[in-house]
Amino acid sequence: MSASDSVPRVGVWLIGARGSVATTVVAGCAAMTAGLHPPTGLITETQPFTDSGLPALSSLVFGGHDTVDCPLPKRAEALAAGGVLPYGLPTAVSAELAAAEQEIRPGGPLPGDTRTEDDLIAAFTADIRSFVRRRRLTRAVVVNVASTEPVPTGDALPPSSLYAAAALRAGCAYVNFTPSTGLHHPLLRRRAESSGLPFAGRDGKTGQTLLRSVLGPMFTQRALTVRAWSGTNLLGGGDGASLADPAAAAAKNAGKERVLADTLATGPEGEVHIDDVPALGDWKTAWDHIAFDGFLGTRMILQTTWQGCDSALAAPLVLDLARLAARAHERGLSGPLGELGFYFKDPVGEGPSGLGEQYAELVAFAERLRPEPAGGGPREGGHPGPVDGRSGEVRR
Repeated sequence: MSASDSVPRVGVWLIGARGSVATTVVAGCAAMTAGLHPPTGLITETQPFTDSGLPALSSLVFGGHDTVDCPLPKRAEALAAGGVLPYGLPTAVSAELAAAEQEIRPGGPLPGDTRTEDDLIAAFTADIRSFVRRRRLTRAVVVNVASTEPVPTGDALPPSSLYAAAALRAGCAYVNFTPSTGLHHPLLRRRAESSGLPFAGRDGKTGQTLLRSVLGPMFTQRALTVRAWSGTNLLGGGDGASLADPAAAAAKNAGKERVLADTLATGPEGEVHIDDVPALGDWKTAWDHIAFDGFLGTRMILQTTWQGCDSALAAPLVLDLARLAARAHERGLSGPLGELGFYFKDPVGEGPSGLGEQYAELVAFAERLRPEPAGGGPREGGHPGPVDGRSGEVRR
């Protein structure tokens, strides 16, 4: 057995594994592991997390599901051509991209797919279990980074929930980085809470809402009355195309509105509009217009403009969440990880909505994850690793 085989390895199973975010995650992790780039944007590489027992970036092994067939190395080349990845990086980490590509399996349901929901869940579960077994992993975390889907109607499980059910059945921690339903479906919510597995989500907070979670508390703490808060998002790429669907956009906007309602204690007038601009590719511009009253009713305006690269904003957060969820699983924690609300627009569990308070909870969570001192008490209950139970089975 080689020295590398003796190091415990953790799987990161990405739903939407050939998308821009997933490709940036894999390429970025390889680049940092090789010392080609610093870990800019990774909270888990900062001092409060040094002794939390998180899996090393070099120990992460990537795989996943996707319904598209563009190979990961080719996708990385396209992202480099668009300025998302640094020039030359796809070549420098070609071996790591190829290794992850070998672990990507067909997702679903595909057009014309006649498999039942349970058939699909079983197939996805088998893929995850095979990944864990073949790569000799101590555990795996399933992370949904696929395009946003519309809010479902009726009892049918949307694709995001099929993958989430498979994660439960495979005994994996689960993170929903999208606004899609995932474990929020009524058929899965109670089963997730009783599975003994940790889970977190939903909808990663990367740009406009990140800024709102800072500015909202500012207005409240300074006793300024916000009368209206309107916003516009211009974005391209796969996310822009999917959010051109009004139903998908509604799912995305729900989290943005929740942050304002929670931090301002009331919902101000105004809406967020999302426009698909294919020419922008993976880049987005978010503009906010805030009307507020000051002393003696003086009316004032604050406008903000956020321009950023979605994948570069999301990728370090996905790596953070995978490491934190894996460590929580190892420590025997289970249920909704509300302490990870720092990362989400619409977090599961209980917790504050202001970014400062969320960061304090995250740092406290890092302390909780630290190894027990020698002779310490027993760990909290929960699955110590991947299991073969039927915890994710859907019963009607």
